[in-house]
Amino acid sequence: MQDAPNLFDTPLKGLKKKEWLQEVATIASEHGTYYALDKRHAAVLIEPEEIPQGETTLLVTFETLQGIQTLSDHGQPLGWDMVRALNWSHLSVISDGDTWFRTQGVYGFFDRMIDDGFFEEFDNVVFYGAGPCGYAACAFSVASPGATVLAVQPQATLDPRVTEWDDRFVEMRRLDFTSRYGYAPDMLDAAMQAFVIYDPSEQLDAMHAALFTRPNVTKLRTRRLGNAIQSDLVEMQLLYRLLARAGTGKLTEAAFAKLWRKRRDHPPYLRKVLATLDAAGRPYLSTLLCRNVTARMRAPRIQRRLDALLKSAADGKFTAPPPLAGGAE
Repeated sequence: MQDAPNLFDTPLKGLKKKEWLQEVATIASEHGTYYALDKRHAAVLIEPEEIPQGETTLLVTFETLQGIQTLSDHGQPLGWDMVRALNWSHLSVISDGDTWFRTQGVYGFFDRMIDDGFFEEFDNVVFYGAGPCGYAACAFSVASPGATVLAVQPQATLDPRVTEWDDRFVEMRRLDFTSRYGYAPDMLDAAMQAFVIYDPSEQLDAMHAALFTRPNVTKLRTRRLGNAIQSDLVEMQLLYRLLARAGTGKLTEAAFAKLWRKRRDHPPYLRKVLATLDAAGRPYLSTLLCRNVTARMRAPRIQRRLDALLKSAADGKFTAPPPLAGGAE
């Protein structure tokens, strides 16, 4: 275990693409394997320092170089934390930009892994990704029948014959989504269970989520969280807890609901709820929300909104709810 701290303490934040890949390849040469797939894709397998006791788990993540630099304080693939904390193995498939991993290099890599029986070496396999990477997590999970999939805001396909209503990625419609590993919802048929996290108030994400309706797919709704759910889950320290439960077969709707209560202490979420109430012209409910939040936590922006609401009530613009019991405003 002497090398483990060196592995996870390696500073990768802010490195250019070439330097970052070189550093990761060096680390992988000591702790796993590095695969150069093509000009825009690579894969990194990191193995735990100690042989796990009991069941073995592999986390397969799809990430972009840019996303890694944004989400990680150390510029490391997110699964490295799971290797360190839970003694899991981690396979990170990495792209330079959003490619939806629709290249022959990636197809060939998973073909070789299937032929080698790589995924069969593990008791539990979890596929994870968000957005375009969520699409890939679903699509390539077919390589490991019986796997668990956790996808955040995944697209089902960008084939305009199916999703012509999604105008966010028009420039990517030239990609082939009809050949191998193509239509993500169909690729989930081999999964033991899949979980799709999305905000139903984000119309296009909700429309894609509807295409994932399958007997083995559970939809986990995060209403009012917006269109950057992965970042919010990281900030709320929920993402790794969700992955840990997925890897042990303990992720359920009920388990997610308990974790999702963390949103009550997440200022960005609370501000979005407040903005929704304000837009709907509900000052009474806005006041109740502001009072609840400011009584539990320090929230300067919500406190300022509460002050403005109470002033409007004092001016007779609406009837404010009574003060909180035992509290002064």
